[in-house]
Amino acid sequence: MIGKVPEEGDGHLLQLCALSPRYGDDLVGEVLLAHAIGATRTQLVIDMLKPLAPAELARFRDLVKRRRTREPVAYLVGEREFYGRTFRVDSRVLVPRPDTEALVDVALTRTRRLSMSARVLDLCTGSGCVAITLARERPTLQVIGTDVSPGAIAVAEANALRLGAYNAVFATYDLFGALGTFDLVTANPPYIANDQIDALAPDIARFEPRLALDGGHDGLSVIARIAAQATAHLEQGGVLAMEVGHGQAERAASMLASAGFVEIERARDYARIERVVSGVWPG
Repeated sequence: MIGKVPEEGDGHLLQLCALSPRYGDDLVGEVLLAHAIGATRTQLVIDMLKPLAPAELARFRDLVKRRRTREPVAYLVGEREFYGRTFRVDSRVLVPRPDTEALVDVALTRTRRLSMSARVLDLCTGSGCVAITLARERPTLQVIGTDVSPGAIAVAEANALRLGAYNAVFATYDLFGALGTFDLVTANPPYIANDQIDALAPDIARFEPRLALDGGHDGLSVIARIAAQATAHLEQGGVLAMEVGHGQAERAASMLASAGFVEIERARDYARIERVVSGVWPG
């Protein structure tokens, strides 16, 4: 349910929270109101009878109007938490999701045996959330993130600088480009079938970059390219780990097997959906 847009006579925080948009248990209105006035949600509770200045009310009204069109909250407030860190995001990149944290978990678990100075390549890096998280979790790694979108690379570079991921660099490439070999390759590629994108939630279909969603006619075109090309970019014993869509894990695992990968595993996300397919390149 979407609340009405606040009017000039709606004066204090308690009224505004009641009028603002709420979706299920997601207290969107409180998040937007806190952002509009530069406060935390805890401060909203403490100061719920505080009157708003005209400029604060105007900012909040604008956010509510934009949310009524289903623009993602992460774009409205300009950030999203991922793996315990806050990443800046905008319409140039996908909104980081908890599902993708499973990709980080798999990557870290399957590379414990590698040297501390391992080289890592994160494909389709978007906001840089995976690359930067790996770089911060293991500061001795050398991490490169690539994306075909220059806008996404700009977002990732800014996030790396702000979050202190000095061992992560980013470059505009279509997947591997002319890069060399790595001990770990991760990817959260586009995996939505192109004829299914418009049927997604409006927050996604209308606002998130189609380039980062469109996985071809069956959703597997980019996944297939990565599986085929990764063998030329992995050291012996190197690991490839990819996020996949619902129901795609079996076919993605078959692609890795056909490419020559061994020790192929399928890992589930927080919703118990098979979300990450990984394998070892025997060399």
